[in-house]
Amino acid sequence: MAKAKKKVAKKKGRKQTGKSKRAAKTPARKKRTKKAKRTVKKAETVAGKKSAAKKAAKKSSTKSANKAKSARRGSTSRKTKARVAGTTPVTGKGVKERVKQTAETATKEKAKVGATTKVAPDVAKPSTAVAGNSFYITTAISYPNGAPHIGHAYEAIATDALARFQRLDGKDVFFLTGTDEHGLKMIQTAQKENMTPAELAARNAAQFREMDERLNISFDRFIRTSEEQHHRSVQEIWKRMAANGDIYLDSYAGWYSVRDEAYYAEDETVVGEDDVRRGPQGTPVEWVEEKSYFFKLSAYQDRLLALYESQPDFIGPESRRNEVVSFVKSGLRDLSISRTTFDWGVRVPTDPEHVMYVWVDALTNYITGIGFPDENDPDWHYWPADVHIIGKDIIRFHAVYWPAFLMSAGIPVQKRVFAHGFLFNRGEKMSKSVGNVVDPFNLADQYGVDQMRYFFLREVPFGQDGSYNHEAIVARINADLANDLGNLAQRSLSMIGKQYQGVLPEPSDFSDNDKAILAQADGMIALARSAMATQQIHHALNAIWAVVAEANRYFAGEAPWALAKTDPKRQATVMYVTAEVVRQIAIMAQFAMPAASSKMLDILGISDEATSRDFAALATRIKPGTVLPAPAPVFPRYIEPAA
Repeated sequence: MAKAKKKVAKKKGRKQTGKSKRAAKTPARKKRTKKAKRTVKKAETVAGKKSAAKKAAKKSSTKSANKAKSARRGSTSRKTKARVAGTTPVTGKGVKERVKQTAETATKEKAKVGATTKVAPDVAKPSTAVAGNSFYITTAISYPNGAPHIGHAYEAIATDALARFQRLDGKDVFFLTGTDEHGLKMIQTAQKENMTPAELAARNAAQFREMDERLNISFDRFIRTSEEQHHRSVQEIWKRMAANGDIYLDSYAGWYSVRDEAYYAEDETVVGEDDVRRGPQGTPVEWVEEKSYFFKLSAYQDRLLALYESQPDFIGPESRRNEVVSFVKSGLRDLSISRTTFDWGVRVPTDPEHVMYVWVDALTNYITGIGFPDENDPDWHYWPADVHIIGKDIIRFHAVYWPAFLMSAGIPVQKRVFAHGFLFNRGEKMSKSVGNVVDPFNLADQYGVDQMRYFFLREVPFGQDGSYNHEAIVARINADLANDLGNLAQRSLSMIGKQYQGVLPEPSDFSDNDKAILAQADGMIALARSAMATQQIHHALNAIWAVVAEANRYFAGEAPWALAKTDPKRQATVMYVTAEVVRQIAIMAQFAMPAASSKMLDILGISDEATSRDFAALATRIKPGTVLPAPAPVFPRYIEPAA
């Protein structure tokens, strides 16, 4: 992830933020849900839900691939994702057009598995999508002066989970990620490696993109700030801020950290026993004096405080909001936004001797990624962003500087910024000198991509710091995945294969136990929606795994293996109910484990059509008579390699 950058002269700096580019677009999916007879109460207050009638009436219009947009983005390579959120992405070479397909009207399966007397209570219908069906989400763009590490992977996985969830829920999602390639640090690293900054950026950006593809990250654009379009975008926002009277030329003198690419005030630095002055991040600082353009950040203090007051959810989690509000209330000083001591960056349009300070450059990627400065671009409708997902160390840049820049330029501010915590290896901060930096490629190879995704999303409360180690990862794989979910699916579906020749049986009347487990399964979507609306990914998974645990208790308590001779009708009902619950779990888990969940739906005989696998499909039950393929293990146990 981008490194912490700190503020300008006399100002506190902060770190570098993430950004993004484009790959391919998912078709805007049409969701239909009918009104349920049974409503899960906990979900009724989830903000932004549409009524089922409104949803049924809403049709996603056909949108052809926008070739003009692809051409405008030039030779930037893209990745076209299979837009069923649970499927593995397809990597494309060269320019891939985002196709917004006509969302097919879902086949009307009115029977919820035969006669109503035999069917579980109707599902608490997933009322999908909020008014205004688009959803724009971004990561922080990574600083590619080195190889990607597990911190970059964590942010990408979490943001991908949030994006996939919204796609499954019927939203037209645009997901942006990428690399922040300018600045003095890139110049110095390139010099050490005997290459140009452009060559270094190209080499390392490819590694970050490769990481995203390896981890099944379904981005729509992978942006690089060295792109010509981004240069035009940054110069345009500069011109607008200047036209508003918010930029002026002056001199800067203060402490600067090359590693952090941040300015520090005197009281933010300390001199160690080695007589080296360091900033808050422990990095050496040097005294810098030069001409600089300044942004009138001080003029936006009251407007920012008014923003935080009127939109209390603008910053999350609450601890980060309190931090930002306190910072702004303490008084804002004008921000140095240009340098003259290096030339690897975006030139100031009216004064080419100056290169823009990295944060003006970097933050603007969020609007470049959807077409800016061309506000007639078909993707511009995604702005303002629904949420920027970033590390907690760069919260001030995104919650203070970025909205101030946008206000100055006359562009609507983003809707929300959410800051996640740090990952620690066995409780220790990762450091090359300590030798505990983890390569995400190695982690994926060792444990599996979906297993790795699940661990970090479930184990670490999103928004807090988290620690991980080999033992904890193995425990989650073997307990949650192999034992609980994997065994439930394998045992139940194998029994259907053996007892019913692989054909899902017709259920009889449902018992209270049947109704209870089906009702809990029906309630997952509401609980998950509520959690994901505030980026509480771990709570969404907790709700799903509560059903996994209850389904195992149900299956063991009903003992269907003993019912074959004593009560075949009851056995058929238990097997049907279990298969339906497993289907719902597999649909719900796609945002976290897309490949494994897709495999589970395959062995349940579920069509790979989007309408059979997204959240709207939860509004109907699985059909008796469905032919199930021979079951295959989805989650193998992790076995320690031989010494």
